[in-house]
Amino acid sequence: MFIDSHCHLDFADLSSQLPEVLARMESQRVTHALVVSVNLPAWPALLQLVETQEHLFASVGVHPDYEDVQEPTVEDLVSRAQHPKVIAIGETGLDYYRLTEPLEWQRERFRVHIRAARQAGLPLIIHTRAASEDTLRIMREEGADECGGVMHCFTEDWDVAQAAMDMNFYISLSGIVTFKSAKVVHDVAQRMPLERLLIETDAPFLAPVPFRGKLNDPSLVSYTAQHIADLKGLKVEEIAAATRANFFKLFAKAKP
Repeated sequence: MFIDSHCHLDFADLSSQLPEVLARMESQRVTHALVVSVNLPAWPALLQLVETQEHLFASVGVHPDYEDVQEPTVEDLVSRAQHPKVIAIGETGLDYYRLTEPLEWQRERFRVHIRAARQAGLPLIIHTRAASEDTLRIMREEGADECGGVMHCFTEDWDVAQAAMDMNFYISLSGIVTFKSAKVVHDVAQRMPLERLLIETDAPFLAPVPFRGKLNDPSLVSYTAQHIADLKGLKVEEIAAATRANFFKLFAKAKP
């Protein structure tokens, strides 16, 4: 019924208890999950994890927050993306929250991912934090609308959401939408057209209320769906159906 469009099951806190996590997913009707890459050295283990589970998929990419790591090339990303389990490029993007200029290396890394996604014919998974203006500018300059993708764990305002949707991107909401203080995210959730909405956990981080501060896993994505349904005055089944359809439309390489 539910799909977690962004999680990190390969991180040690979750991979060490994978059978239990998968059992919880099944009990909460979470049928599929996308396990998102953050760096290349860890990618083979991520791929090995999803290869053992028919309902798990992978991406390939290097997170913008990771300094002094193996830099991706267009050719390498496209080559890795040929694997049948890899359905997206990323996560990529810009994050100016903790880092300070000069950050041209981060912007260039983002451009490499966009070019790889266009060449591979796969959607992008974009992370943006304290950098929305540059993120949208580079998306336009590099033709990100040609491949489309998702703005993951979205915390920007409605204007940024609209600009991203104008470039063929979906908006993914995480457990942050359940936080009382997240008024901007609540506004976006209320305005979001169902045909452009995705849900995620970003597990093991950002567990939704009433589990805030605890270890997150994909089984908890239903709490995010329920809160969005409440904000929009809809039934949770409507959110589940729409986000499920959107997942397989965007990540067309994945099989239901």
